[in-house]
Amino acid sequence: MHRAHTAFSLALSPMAHRNFATWLLKSGTSQKLAKATAAAAVRTYNSAAAEPFANGSTATYVEEMYNSWLRDPASVHTSWDAYFRSNTYTSPPNLAPVQANTLPLTAFNLGGGGVAGAAPDSKTIDDHLAVQAIIRSYQIRGHNIAHLDPLEINSPELPGNSSTKSIYANFSFEPSEQDMERQFKLPSTTFIGGDEASLPLKEILNRLENVYCNKIGVEFMFINSLEQCNWIRKHFETPGVLNFSPEEKRLILARLTRATGFEAFLAKKYSSEKRFGLEGCEIMIPALKEIIDVSTELGVESVIMGMPHRGRLNTLANVCRKPLNQIFTQFAGLEAADDGSGDVKYHLGTYIERLNRVTNKNIRLAVVANPSHLEAVDPVVQGKTRAEQFYRGDQEGKKVMSILIHGDAAFCGQGVVYETMHLSDLPDYTTHGTIHVVANNQIGFTTDPRFSRSSPYCTDVARVVNAPIFHVNADDPEAVMHVCKVAAEWRATFHKDCVIDLVGYRRNGHNEIDEPMFTQPLMYQKIRKHKNCLDLYADKLIAEGTVTGEEVKSVAAKYENICEEAFALAKTETHVKYKDWLDSPWSGFFEGKDPLKVAPTGVKEETLIHIGNRFSMPPPNAAEFVIHKGLMRVLAARKNMVDEKIADWALGEAMAFGSLLKEGIHVRLSGQDVERGTFSHRHHVLHHQLVDKATYNSLQHMYPDQAPYSVSNSSLSEYAVLGFEHGYSMTNPNALVLWEAQFGDFSNTAQSIIDQFISSGQSKWVRQSGLVMLLPHGMEGMGPEHSSCRVERFLQMSSDDPDYFPPESDEFAVRQLHDINWIVANCTTPANLYHILRRQIALPFRKPLILCTPKSLLRHPEAKSPFSEMSEGSEFQRIIPDNGPAGQNPASVKKVVFCSGRVYYDLTKTRAEKQLESDVAILRVEQISPFPFDLVKEQANLYKNAELVWAQEEHKNQGSWTYVQPRFLTALNHSRDVSQSDDPMSYSNTTTNTTTTTTDHTNIESASEPESKPWLSRMFASNKSDGSTDGGPATGDFNAAKHFDLKNVRHDFNRPAGNAAAPGARISKTGRKISYTGRAASASTATGSKAQHIRELNALLNDAIST
Repeated sequence: MHRAHTAFSLALSPMAHRNFATWLLKSGTSQKLAKATAAAAVRTYNSAAAEPFANGSTATYVEEMYNSWLRDPASVHTSWDAYFRSNTYTSPPNLAPVQANTLPLTAFNLGGGGVAGAAPDSKTIDDHLAVQAIIRSYQIRGHNIAHLDPLEINSPELPGNSSTKSIYANFSFEPSEQDMERQFKLPSTTFIGGDEASLPLKEILNRLENVYCNKIGVEFMFINSLEQCNWIRKHFETPGVLNFSPEEKRLILARLTRATGFEAFLAKKYSSEKRFGLEGCEIMIPALKEIIDVSTELGVESVIMGMPHRGRLNTLANVCRKPLNQIFTQFAGLEAADDGSGDVKYHLGTYIERLNRVTNKNIRLAVVANPSHLEAVDPVVQGKTRAEQFYRGDQEGKKVMSILIHGDAAFCGQGVVYETMHLSDLPDYTTHGTIHVVANNQIGFTTDPRFSRSSPYCTDVARVVNAPIFHVNADDPEAVMHVCKVAAEWRATFHKDCVIDLVGYRRNGHNEIDEPMFTQPLMYQKIRKHKNCLDLYADKLIAEGTVTGEEVKSVAAKYENICEEAFALAKTETHVKYKDWLDSPWSGFFEGKDPLKVAPTGVKEETLIHIGNRFSMPPPNAAEFVIHKGLMRVLAARKNMVDEKIADWALGEAMAFGSLLKEGIHVRLSGQDVERGTFSHRHHVLHHQLVDKATYNSLQHMYPDQAPYSVSNSSLSEYAVLGFEHGYSMTNPNALVLWEAQFGDFSNTAQSIIDQFISSGQSKWVRQSGLVMLLPHGMEGMGPEHSSCRVERFLQMSSDDPDYFPPESDEFAVRQLHDINWIVANCTTPANLYHILRRQIALPFRKPLILCTPKSLLRHPEAKSPFSEMSEGSEFQRIIPDNGPAGQNPASVKKVVFCSGRVYYDLTKTRAEKQLESDVAILRVEQISPFPFDLVKEQANLYKNAELVWAQEEHKNQGSWTYVQPRFLTALNHSRDVSQSDDPMSYSNTTTNTTTTTTDHTNIESASEPESKPWLSRMFASNKSDGSTDGGPATGDFNAAKHFDLKNVRHDFNRPAGNAAAPGARISKTGRKISYTGRAASASTATGSKAQHIRELNALLNDAIST
């Protein structure tokens, strides 16, 4: 007891902090433990506690006085009241109230013998510290030795086959049998005791084993919030949390039966079809339903899901409750009843509103369509979720949530997962918590995990955002249900991400016709012998008497009958309907509208002046809001332009935004540095120069009843952020959603989103989007990486036929827009920018807009527009004609230069220097795709005697040339030559590289021809020298009896009937020439030499502006 008394005295001494810790560190057997836990387990006290009377009976008296004072300060003498109120007093250990994460010294006496309340000896302290360290070790590392693998291939190698001993191996603590029965005080950082404050060591270890080393492995101790860590401890450690009622167990069994039965039914009916089934991880379906049930009970009304192809059909059938006959019809290979190319069945999405029978609440479920790019849908789902939260006014994410389902190999292998994770806590991108479910097959296609990742788990990417990770054995349904319940409650409580790792297996190969034994023979030998989850769980419930064997068979037979009835109904279908699979319906948007009527885009001049004045004003409290002096000059210049009724690029953009906001249209601009603008031209957000986070956005304060305006600097990501904005644009058609690249060429980092979603989304999934991509573009000597937005790639993916001139009519322009997959434009005036942005909302449908935006034109003195070009009666100009001397006297014009973008201003400058304003006309093609066939034809007819030239600043194999060349020929009916003028390479500074080739041109037949010639007839027809075919009609005609004809299932304005590549084509005998003069093709977008760039530009201009 002498050592205990010494320890107690030390605790009350002025040197308690240092000496007591030193004494603990010197207690040989607990050196490591003391370093880690002394500060948390033993409370230290200040020197004021060293009172000479604090011992024996006096201490008892002080304790009584102190406790009385705590209850009622008036119950003690005023001297005691003053003393206890002073900061000089700190109660000794046996008097002070125990605070969180602390223990009084007397607590260490448990099981140590001696007098109650006496100080503990060193062994007692060491043992308690060791037990606390072991508890913490289970919490930190228990998941490493949990039984997570159903196949037991990756089970940990434990000393003596005991996870307990593997824990002991880290400590100098070997408890005896007597120690196992000793009572140990439980720290506040564990909840394994429930209502009990202490437990025998044997029970402590058993409970820790069951919590952390059984079928659930929890990773959470890296989270830097004590509140969140304790919340997780409580939800996993509290005794009885894994107890389920018989009713709950029967519900799990029924759901698991449906999930397993669905896969078995498809395997029986469509044995040779790819369906990417869920066999081996069927528990994912009950897991998703449990998440939705708990979330619905907690207030969620809408759930948006994204997932890869594995298990998608099962999710649609048993989670969303999509009619089974619609799913089975997808296997029949029927023709579509509506427009679109469609997609394979395991890529399709859906939208369902139904009653949740468990919670008796209505729920909306959406599964977003996804291509084979497994994780590409992640940011799209997040953007759609964020938008739905915004429109519902759900600022905390209590009503709308997202669930993302991943494969194990993709979750750790795809970079977009990391990019999307880092959006989770950003103010303008957060969805207030996403539940990630990993269907962990322990294999990626044919690649073992040891070859597909460097981290221990596929889920380690989630650690970067402090998301707890719940690993669970997929063969233990009750453990899975508990984990899902905790995940849903975590999301509702903290509104942060979490991850559920369902560790299962894949019973078949990558798909149902793949042979996995080629590459994983040992794994699949085990899988072949392994019972499925349903059989294992049914056996368990039968053994414990919860259900009978007959009940299990009855549930399975009932679901099979449901499938058979749906299968019979599916056989009666004659067509599939793509609209049945729409994931983002726009209720009421298309109804009652003229599909070919575009609302006017011009507004009253008074509106423009009001917006301009507000946009050029400092904050109302300008005297207190300190603005940068440079920005004061910017605001003053804007005000001068408004007074002069002209607009530069930034003002024209603001006019478009402001006028839409006035009309109740939400505007969202997102991207890197968009608040200021990459080139410091926008300045929508003004920053107080002396106060952090004090900002002012004038576009948010123009009208009292305006729509919200959001301008958001994004993370340094293109892939995830563009996907996010695309998802945002899918939710509501009455919003202008824009994403701006820092430089246009950076958009290629998001190429998957562009190719798989934006370009082809409507065709594949009948899903429209009005997203605008702003891509800074221009050859201005900035080098290869900051010059071109690669407009040629967007044009190459445009869906209009280059050899087909659509019928001319009053609705020509809007019909083109209706049938194209997207719009590509390169505007040269603020007015046209204003109109094309407003046209996105004025159209009776939605199309993505790819907009090449300028850099030097942002401040070019000539790149300005008068208000009259934006006011009522004005509209977007697809081609801007030459309004100078050449346009006034077209008969005398010798050359017509067609161009697009900023090169126009260089051309006009050169033309003026050469005094050729009357000889050379310069026309701007503002909308490149869909191609303005009608206006090109009109302008060409106006300049009948002139040479036609296309001038561009990009290389010949880049820019717009390869897109516009065949379309010019079509627009001119092949009666005119179109040559391309560009700057030559560095072959010569003064001469041009001229190549003349002779080619066969295609003449377009009359648009009134009743039927077009299918592509197969052109492919296999053998043309004779006399223009006829063997035993058939003349070339250009079609003999239906001899050639297979494609069924016309749609009539596309931009393409001829039958989707032929060049319908009704005839081979011309004239051998027309196409002359090309200019820069040769190049692998790089631009030179890195400023001097060479200037030489190339001068050569381009001299070649183009000549007669």
